[in-house]
Amino acid sequence: MGTDLHEPLGRNRAAAKKPYRRLTAAAVFSVLGIVFIGAVSVYALLPSEKLGRPSETEIAQAEKPAETSQNTGEIAAEKPAEQADGLPREKSHSGAKVERTLTNDGSVVTKYSPKTRDGKGPVLIDTAAIGQDPRMAALPNDDLLEDSPYGKLPIIGKDGLRPVEQYARPWSGSRSTRIAIVVGGLGLSQTGTQRAIKQLPEEITFAFAASGNSLQRWMQEARRSGHEILIQLPLEPFDYPDNDPGPGTLLTSQSKDDNIADLHQALGKITNYTGVMNYLGGRFLSDADALDPIMRDIAARGLLFLDDGSVAQTQTGNFAKALDMPHAFADVQLDGQLNTGAILAKLDELERIARRNGQAIGVASAFDESIAAIRQWSDEASLRGIEIVGVSALATNP
Repeated sequence: MGTDLHEPLGRNRAAAKKPYRRLTAAAVFSVLGIVFIGAVSVYALLPSEKLGRPSETEIAQAEKPAETSQNTGEIAAEKPAEQADGLPREKSHSGAKVERTLTNDGSVVTKYSPKTRDGKGPVLIDTAAIGQDPRMAALPNDDLLEDSPYGKLPIIGKDGLRPVEQYARPWSGSRSTRIAIVVGGLGLSQTGTQRAIKQLPEEITFAFAASGNSLQRWMQEARRSGHEILIQLPLEPFDYPDNDPGPGTLLTSQSKDDNIADLHQALGKITNYTGVMNYLGGRFLSDADALDPIMRDIAARGLLFLDDGSVAQTQTGNFAKALDMPHAFADVQLDGQLNTGAILAKLDELERIARRNGQAIGVASAFDESIAAIRQWSDEASLRGIEIVGVSALATNP
């Protein structure tokens, strides 16, 4: 009798203890959760230096540009510009001592040697970017623009990034035979411009005439299609005014200020270009005094200059070397004769030059015959081991 009474009682006691244990565990986890959340909240309220984040003073100091020695050209330590994921971000030369020496013959010798960092741990290194994400190619980088009475003008970014790098068309990097073909005069004829954008392969570089129409719209279409672009600058030819390049032409008889104003008016027509190409300009390109301020302004904006090679006395190469600016000469005028067969023959000549020198540049205008011949030749060029690149890939680039 006693046994029958005690066994159920024992089982009831055990059953009564189980809910109590489950309740106790739940309560413990709840308390721990509350404590953890409170700790995180307190941690987030700590001053920035306690968390390893830079203070406002440190950020302001980091945003200051690196100083350069006036005597030896030595670049001082590049300070962190910002933080990302808790790591300081520095420039590519932050771990190097860079010294530049001007020799007697005018050459600049650059010497790189290692230097010690501050020892505070790893950093993120920013490197120069060549080219632009195709999804964003039709949009300008606002860091490379400045406002002016003539519109937004290109400038070099605070971090040293230049438009010639930002908007360049990437290429393979191989040292095979490379050819750049520049088709100019876009924007002057609506149908010709549309035909060029739709029919020519994306490797062809486009040059937009500053006096053209709907340039911003055509620029965006060209960039979305993958083309590198230039702006064509009208310059005074020898037979001006009988041969008039159009409104805004830079003249040797104008003052420096007037020519700079015309230059800025042309540069402000569109954005997203890597450089400037001359339109005519025999007299202007051979006049060093008139050309000087123009080339200096273009160089200071981080742009390349493409000389179409039509002027024997051109001074652009001398200025480009003196100013350390990206520069290129065209080797062949492709459509001197508006005949598809003649243009194809010129393209074959361009190929022979490229195979001999490793690279070559051809220039043409957006005529129907030119577009048809360039399209036909381009379709076959890759089969012969030729890489068609943007013109910036072939510019001398200090």
